Amino acid sequence: MTARLLVYTRTTGFRHDSIPDAVTAIRALHGYTVDHSEDPKALEAPLDGYATVVFLSTSGEVLTPAGRERLVGYVGSGGGFVGVHSAACTEYDWPYYGELLGARFDRHPAFQPGKVVIEDHDHPATRYLPTVWDFTDEWYDFRSSPRGRVRVLAGADESSYEGGGMGADHPLAWCREEGKGRVFYTALGHASEAYRDPGFLTHLRGGIDWAAGSTV
Repeated sequence: MTARLLVYTRTTGFRHDSIPDAVTAIRALHGYTVDHSEDPKALEAPLDGYATVVFLSTSGEVLTPAGRERLVGYVGSGGGFVGVHSAACTEYDWPYYGELLGARFDRHPAFQPGKVVIEDHDHPATRYLPTVWDFTDEWYDFRSSPRGRVRVLAGADESSYEGGGMGADHPLAWCREEGKGRVFYTALGHASEAYRDPGFLTHLRGGIDWAAGSTV
């Protein structure tokens, strides 16, 4: 029996051109059935049948009050939540969401190559990645480092690219628990090319598996 994912891609701010390719990549993950929606009503309906809800490059205000209430109950009672890339640019006026995700987006330099440093290999999202991982992305800066509130899995080496604004402590991917639920976030995933990159797909799959409590 396959597990179900709800992949939510509503945007009311910046919209990433990579969203269709990202949805296609997640649909291709073995062991999951994917429901994809941009309708806020999808988050107002019961979510208990989903192993994980994925906010995939969402932006702006994307939930109704009923949807917010439903998400709080779902995660608190054991549901998984995954945020990808601009999920950190979402629901700025809802304090719970910032705490759920762990950090909020501040700014980013130009899209460019850089290096990801894996800090924790004992996690499905990072287990199969090299300690120093060459990647190309937007290298998000956050309003504050989530370290101390989350389990940091990987960070940015700001010496490897131009325009970093967080310094030596620059988490990029992390996980945490919320009530009985599990939360995973990765700042990576800006471009369509990421969703054809084997390393990134392993990273994303591992995060989804962990949040879902899945071994598929």
